[in-house]
Amino acid sequence: MSAPRRWFAAAPLALAGCSAGVLDPQGPVARAEKQILFDSLGAMLLIVVPVMLATVAFAWWFRAGNRRARYRPDWDYSGKLELLIWSVPAMIVLFLGGTGWVGAHLLDPRRPIPAKVAPLEVQVVALDWKWLFLYPEQRVATVNRLVVPAGTPIHFRLTSATVMNSFFVPQLGSQIYAMAGMEAQLRLAADRPGRYPGIAAHYSGKGFSDMTFTVDALPAAQFTAWVAQARAAPPLDEARYRQLARRGTVAQPLMFGTAPPRLFDAVVVQRAPAAERPRDASNQGEADAEAGK
Repeated sequence: MSAPRRWFAAAPLALAGCSAGVLDPQGPVARAEKQILFDSLGAMLLIVVPVMLATVAFAWWFRAGNRRARYRPDWDYSGKLELLIWSVPAMIVLFLGGTGWVGAHLLDPRRPIPAKVAPLEVQVVALDWKWLFLYPEQRVATVNRLVVPAGTPIHFRLTSATVMNSFFVPQLGSQIYAMAGMEAQLRLAADRPGRYPGIAAHYSGKGFSDMTFTVDALPAAQFTAWVAQARAAPPLDEARYRQLARRGTVAQPLMFGTAPPRLFDAVVVQRAPAAERPRDASNQGEADAEAGK
């Protein structure tokens, strides 16, 4: 197989890595961000492509063997040429700046997403090294699994019980930082049912690479059924929260039937129950898994 054919054959494999990322948006915020990305890329290519072509063209025209090329060692300035050279980059910069300014306001993390249904409230607490999701209206909680109704805006309130972290669901949109003693807000939505990967996009220590979660967007009826199922799970009491707050990962997502109504606020003001001290530091991961039993 020739080299060009091999390149074309490998192209789908290279693009396959984008199927669960920012180039495969599944929500209004992610689609708007993809549009800004492509608009910016197109504007920059208006400069990059002509410059690359001009470089090749000038090198070919002014080659040593081309006797038709005119060599002008004393030429140094042309007002018309300077105007042309600088006007195009200036227009590109204005376009990119305007796109960024408009996008920054339209995609403000606090800006409500227009919808016919009320948003779902979800409180997010970053722990070492796991994500705790609290549903204040449903009074349930999960760890490393976020279940939401498809087509419903999600209003996130985020904080961290330890170090700074970053909450990011590439297919749904904006990443945002979760910081100890502070509260951030983010609004996202999933257009259709599906499973979308979420990550911690900021290094936070030894277990950072395992600090992932999944977003399951369900039809409204299935979400209601899931809430009823979740309420039958063990409660998230103080003892279980202390175990969760300990450093370590969990082997699988956890679910809790009830959660303290003011737990998120207590974490924000740094008055949440302190992490339980492990008897053996080597068993931290196993102890965390026990929190869901």
